[in-house]
Amino acid sequence: MPNGIQEAAERLLEATRTRTPCAPIRDLLPDGNAGTAYAVQNILTARSLEEGRRIVGRKVGLTSPAVQRQLGVDRPDFGVLFADMEVADATVADSGRLLQPKVEAEIAFVLAADLDAADLDAAAVRAATAHVVAALEIVDSRIAGWDITFADTVADNASSAMYVLGTERLDLAGLDLTTVRMELVDGAGATVSEGTGAACLGDPVEAVLWLARTCRDLGVPLRAGEVVLSGALGPMVPATTDGVYTARLSDLGTVSVGFSGTALRPGGGVAHTRPLSVAN
Repeated sequence: MPNGIQEAAERLLEATRTRTPCAPIRDLLPDGNAGTAYAVQNILTARSLEEGRRIVGRKVGLTSPAVQRQLGVDRPDFGVLFADMEVADATVADSGRLLQPKVEAEIAFVLAADLDAADLDAAAVRAATAHVVAALEIVDSRIAGWDITFADTVADNASSAMYVLGTERLDLAGLDLTTVRMELVDGAGATVSEGTGAACLGDPVEAVLWLARTCRDLGVPLRAGEVVLSGALGPMVPATTDGVYTARLSDLGTVSVGFSGTALRPGGGVAHTRPLSVAN
């Protein structure tokens, strides 16, 4: 394994351990290709599994043109979701686990069947989906100042940190997710981000299809029971300590999260679950 790949992984691991953002890792990966960046991500995933973390799904990143413009990239990527990344709806996430978080609203797919066939298409994604829900992703970068390129964010598990699923589950049959309207508001009720389902690679179903094909080809197909975050519907916004954010998605309901410096209980686990008082 090239030294730069291992060095990049260690730099990101140290940033996570010390809660101190690090320098970009792209200079350690001079070829800058996706394969090299995913090799770093794979090291981090393997280390997490060794530590007892459990994979519960995947996330698609960089699907929204607005987010691509924010980060200066032009293609989607993906990362791994672990069980301890989930935060219950309308509760408080522990800011102590985060470095420089941002919030974005998405549609999550919960799978009822594997997506591993050779002829995957949008109909297969729909048939394999148990339900869809409104979701928030708390993205975070271990790299100082979000000074990232495509290689940086891929290596850093697609800049993922936590996620929140809404409680209203909808059957995907008959739903046109391209027309879903999203409004993200802060604790004062001010709109901080807006978008539609069409902003997610044209259709969130297409984003999941892209991921399903990609993961299948890599030999790690999406499996029944897994959660898939299909990608942002609008621009991500910086999260403030003690801030509260609520996403309202037409047809799909609402989902909320707050932030606090309260420490996790000993032994880790799901991020802090103190209920919020949220006006939906």
